[in-house]
Amino acid sequence: MRQFQCVMMDVFTSVPLAGNQLAVFADGRGLSDAEMQALARETNLAETTFIIPRDPAVERPSGVKVRIFTVEEELPFAGHPTLGTATVIRGTSGARLVELDLKVGKIPVTFEDRPTGLAFGEMRQPDPEFGKIHDRAAVAGLLGLSAGELSSDVPIQTVSTGVPFAIVPIQKLSTIQKLTFSAQAGAEFAKSSDMKFFYFICRETIDPKARLHARMIFYNGEDPATGSAAGCAVAWMVKYGVAANDERVKIEQGIERKRPSEIFVAANKTVDKIVNVRVGGHAIEIACSTFTLP
Repeated sequence: MRQFQCVMMDVFTSVPLAGNQLAVFADGRGLSDAEMQALARETNLAETTFIIPRDPAVERPSGVKVRIFTVEEELPFAGHPTLGTATVIRGTSGARLVELDLKVGKIPVTFEDRPTGLAFGEMRQPDPEFGKIHDRAAVAGLLGLSAGELSSDVPIQTVSTGVPFAIVPIQKLSTIQKLTFSAQAGAEFAKSSDMKFFYFICRETIDPKARLHARMIFYNGEDPATGSAAGCAVAWMVKYGVAANDERVKIEQGIERKRPSEIFVAANKTVDKIVNVRVGGHAIEIACSTFTLP
């Protein structure tokens, strides 16, 4: 029988039993693609990651190889799995910089020690690609809202820093809190579009220190924290003046799931593009376990 060690993390939170859950397998060598996918279904979390250790001579220039799975598919990139997995790796190395080799490329995660004793990690995501601007009335109809309930001063637009999200700005906090959304309808919409998921945001927030209130609903339910979408959102924010150049702002998410999350984001604006997208937060270990397979 083969045994595989797994660590459970709560990501984008500094307290246990909040944020987004993640399972990290410390050594995925010997697992087939099908077995990794089956283990992701077994954990039944938004994402499960597998660290694939390699020779240090390979890891130094290329980063630590990591694969990311949802319950249905492998992803080229995802935010909270990147931060959570990098935190696990840092726990054994103590390094200030951890670089992950993902399907989307090498992603650096920089850690700052805080007085609380809990490190703050910040990943730099790939530079954003801005895609289609979507029709407000069509998206509102999909959500069961009127077009007037969506913001008119900023667009609904697809942005990708590895995974394409349609950023949907909603006017009122009360509207986004009561939002009901069919992930199946979203998947049908995506078939004829350039986006994969919707990221719903509102500039009215519960925490006055937060810049956005956010929700992300997909085929595995509602995500308590979506770091990949947060990177897309801050690129969108800086492009349209919702956040200033190089300003670190907070996104609150997961409150409707009773798993509040704090995601800190920033990006830079040059003459003609958005660059240096950073997404950060805390991650804490909550449990460890051993999986036994034939």
